[in-house]
Amino acid sequence: MGVADDGAAGLGGVLLVSGPEEFLAERTIGRVRTAVRALDAEAEFSETTADQLSLATLGELSAPSLFSSTRCVVVRRLEDLPEESTGGILAYAAAPAEDVALVLVHSGGQRGSGLLTKLRKVDGVREERTTSPKPSEYPRFVVSELRALNARIEPDAASALVAAVGQDLRGLASACHQLASDAAALGSGSGGRGTVIGSDLVKQYFGGRAEARSFDIADLTVGGRRAEALAELRWGLSTGLAPVLVTSAVSNSLRQLVKVGSAASGTRDADLARSVGMPDWKLKSVRAQLREWHPDALALAVRAVAVADADVKGQAADASYALERMVMTVADLRGRTG
Repeated sequence: MGVADDGAAGLGGVLLVSGPEEFLAERTIGRVRTAVRALDAEAEFSETTADQLSLATLGELSAPSLFSSTRCVVVRRLEDLPEESTGGILAYAAAPAEDVALVLVHSGGQRGSGLLTKLRKVDGVREERTTSPKPSEYPRFVVSELRALNARIEPDAASALVAAVGQDLRGLASACHQLASDAAALGSGSGGRGTVIGSDLVKQYFGGRAEARSFDIADLTVGGRRAEALAELRWGLSTGLAPVLVTSAVSNSLRQLVKVGSAASGTRDADLARSVGMPDWKLKSVRAQLREWHPDALALAVRAVAVADADVKGQAADASYALERMVMTVADLRGRTG
């Protein structure tokens, strides 16, 4: 998942960037450009796509100009390289120009894999693979990003940020920059060790995103819309939604039904809204839902959520299965008469 160090494609070298993670590829290219510029402030930069590349055009791109002999050349979509140009690229890679940093970018997949295999065998070609992290690795990415910004984040806060923003590296990197900047401005530092970011700050800036998604799942589940709730749940989990947020949201929705259902009959809406702590519009919505919930079914639903909550907090090996079982159970209980 990592990115190349600044000298990975120094002058006279070839860096092969392969894999589907575009954000990491762009970051690697940016670091190479920065390294070349540090060596020569007058260096020239050029880009092309592999389908436009021939030995002649590569020669033109890497040839010294009147202004500078130092160049950085980026060739994107290496998988589109014409067959007749393969030999030229391999020959160049075996004997690269001394004042040129060449970056070859392959988007991943099987197309062009034969060329990748041959390039990997050439001495002097270095490769940086940009694969997407596993779900469990995203919090580590957050920790690494913030460390580079002289900030530290608590483990729970890192997981909360992933749950809120989702499994998008570009979005997570942007969120890390915002958190590091704002936390420093707010004085959340820890001496020389840099800024420490906790769950409260993450929740303040980004908590609403995850909570909104979890409450959508809860509304669909309590409303008996089983298929839609499952689809929303699976999408949320695939983008990093924390399972505990889902059980919390469904539990909250059921508690609201219990509160309103147990209120004395004949209580005025305004008085009831104050006693249960919800606005008038929410009270009307909960009352409409309550018409489809038998007290016995509601008790079973509360019990199912309690089991799921314990499961996602460590008592079950598969939190996703526990949540799906909870959603199906609760959704199916709506409308049951006993």
